[in-house]
Amino acid sequence: MPEYEFLRKNADSFYRNAKQLLEQGEYNLAAFNLEQAMQLMLKYLLASRLGEFPRTHSLRRLFREIKDLCPRLWEFYEDNASVVGNVESAYIASRYYPVDFQEVEVREMLSAYEEFLEVLRGCLGNP
Repeated sequence: MPEYEFLRKNADSFYRNAKQLLEQGEYNLAAFNLEQAMQLMLKYLLASRLGEFPRTHSLRRLFREIKDLCPRLWEFYEDNASVVGNVESAYIASRYYPVDFQEVEVREMLSAYEEFLEVLRGCLGNP
């Protein structure tokens, strides 16, 4: 197993947790888990293609790093920049500030994440 496979496995766990937390009404934590899942999957793609990934928590920066590796993923980012921005804000906001994500916002984040996964799998050559 490649040394970076843990990124994908952890991302899958964060995604499952996000869905459970959403159903339990824990919207802030669901948003945080979606951010972690997206961040780790972006790092997984970079590691699988380049053998390494930048040490950053910025989704925007990670998407920029992937721009040339997977143009379809960059298109996803451009089409969903607002939602990705909300997902990115969950990393800091849900941990350190009195933020209150609403169910509709987190459902939108979840839907965007699932679309992101489809595009990313295409970049990886997985069905």
